[in-house]
Amino acid sequence: MWTGHSGCGAAASPVTRHLVDGLELADSWACDGHKWLNLPYDSAFAFCARPDVHAAAMSYAAAYLIGSGGAPAGADLTAESSRRARGFGVWAGLRELGRDGVATLVNRCCALARRFAEGLTSAGFEVANEVVLNQVLVGFGDDARTDRVVAAVQADGTCWAGGTTWRGRRLMRISVSNATTTEADVDRSIAAITRLACGCP
Repeated sequence: MWTGHSGCGAAASPVTRHLVDGLELADSWACDGHKWLNLPYDSAFAFCARPDVHAAAMSYAAAYLIGSGGAPAGADLTAESSRRARGFGVWAGLRELGRDGVATLVNRCCALARRFAEGLTSAGFEVANEVVLNQVLVGFGDDARTDRVVAAVQADGTCWAGGTTWRGRRLMRISVSNATTTEADVDRSIAAITRLACGCP
């Protein structure tokens, strides 16, 4: 099984599609829709090469369930019997964006992530990862100082970035996925992070 959050979105753009080469060989894969598609938080997808195995693992039968035990339906594909119609929001979002709109959104978020990386590197901070999608990992010296910078940025409110541990180091994790983020937002965020980092011992 292959799982991904922002990673699956790479397949939507001809520019980044090569990053998920071989995805079609996975037995199954899952991803969230709340990242690049900006759907409600609990919208997610599971794709299975063997839908019969999927249904067998998730479905259940009971005498009072009409249609139970027949051809697999929605209730046979999820552990939740009582749920809201998440699929409608997903359909509406995809219908509004279309194939080209999703690709444009992915490309723009990746470009904004590179802008973040370039701006923070120019400010003298270390970008620890190769920015190939929409994720930027930034170090501010030692782990303790990085955590202080992350806390200061969160308290400031100009933007929000979380902390993460990657390859044994504490880093700031910047994820660009909001459909409304602009270059001006990124530049304002870089300025705020720089100001706050310079004030953290």
